Amino acid sequence: MVCEVIKIGRECALMGKKGCSFNGGKCYPIVDRCQGCERVTVFPAGEYCIACPDPAAKWSGRDCNLGTHIVKEKAPEATKSVDPLKASKRKAAGR
Repeated sequence: MVCEVIKIGRECALMGKKGCSFNGGKCYPIVDRCQGCERVTVFPAGEYCIACPDPAAKWSGRDCNLGTHIVKEKAPEATKSVDPLKASKRKAAGR
């Protein structure tokens, strides 16, 4: 249904016939760590995340998994050690 509380005019899965079914009956504004994310949208009531009704809960203890501005570092690939005896047996077997 379309939100009638905070994100007016936007489709919301939490909106029902009796109003917003989220904790407290409304969405919560973004936190400082949300700045720069593509999912942050400005509404008349302030800046809100269009993907998450409570951004502070997403950021508690870890990075938000929905954040588009977060660059995750890849772990360096460990060089795989090859046992020379097994390698020679594989080569002899034709694998």
